Amino acid sequence: MKKISILIPCYNEVENVVPMSKAVANIMAAELSEYDYELVFIDNCSKDGTRDRLRDICKRNPKVKAILNSKNFGQFNSPYYGICQTDGDCTISMCADFQDPVEMLPQFVREWEKGYKIVCGIKATSKENKLLRSLRTLYYKMIKKFSDVEQIEHFTGFGLYDKSFINTLRELHDPTPFLRGIVAELGPERKEIPYEQQKRRAGKTHNNFYTLYDAAMLSFTSYTKIGLRVALIGGFILAACSILIALVYLVLKLLWWNTFSAGSAPVLLAVLVLGSFQLFFIGLVGEYIMSMNIRIMNRPLVVEEERINFD
Repeated sequence: MKKISILIPCYNEVENVVPMSKAVANIMAAELSEYDYELVFIDNCSKDGTRDRLRDICKRNPKVKAILNSKNFGQFNSPYYGICQTDGDCTISMCADFQDPVEMLPQFVREWEKGYKIVCGIKATSKENKLLRSLRTLYYKMIKKFSDVEQIEHFTGFGLYDKSFINTLRELHDPTPFLRGIVAELGPERKEIPYEQQKRRAGKTHNNFYTLYDAAMLSFTSYTKIGLRVALIGGFILAACSILIALVYLVLKLLWWNTFSAGSAPVLLAVLVLGSFQLFFIGLVGEYIMSMNIRIMNRPLVVEEERINFD
């Protein structure tokens, strides 16, 4: 009997983990009864009672497992680590807040049985804020245009991954993994299935400007060179302009010393503009250096505090 693993990362989802575990168990019993399964929750150090709920669920159902992290290791490390701890013939990763429809599990499995090693859920429409979705769409198109690797628009990681691809993930040893990019870069032929992303069933989103910016810069620095190229070419152009302005200023000052010496406003303006560009490029290059530094340190993805129902 083939085994399906369902991986659900969670952080402060006390109102969602019990209904989610029941929804998965019901869909497996009703439509995927010919498969064995395990439901793995990986908790990123929740503070709202989620862990107590997970312990209770695991006590009632031996097919439910839980990994409790010692700290919050971020929105990318924890799910990636959790996927690598599953032992099914395939693994389905989905959110705990019901934004990813549980009803799509049988559809994913059917496509997997047809031979696809990866089945991706693509957000064709969403009930999220329209402005936020527009910004996401613009970002995806920008990354897709500038990246050397084909990128998957509106793919959040919700999907099915064959055991062979899970083994590839285990061998990467990437301390800052970006699963969406890895699927596009290293994944075999995939099947994309559109769906409408739902609103959260309960609780509030943990995304904010910082987490969204962190996600954007991780993919930008991992899969594009455009930032460094713009910094190099732009820096060269600005340097040439600075030298030209300096020469023009010197000539004008020598020819019209008395009248031009008082007119320093244009020079000051040029210095401020060029200085702002320099600071921007230094910050952009700093993002690449920070990404390299994290990879060089090669720290573990997560540190576990407790495992439940693992043999």
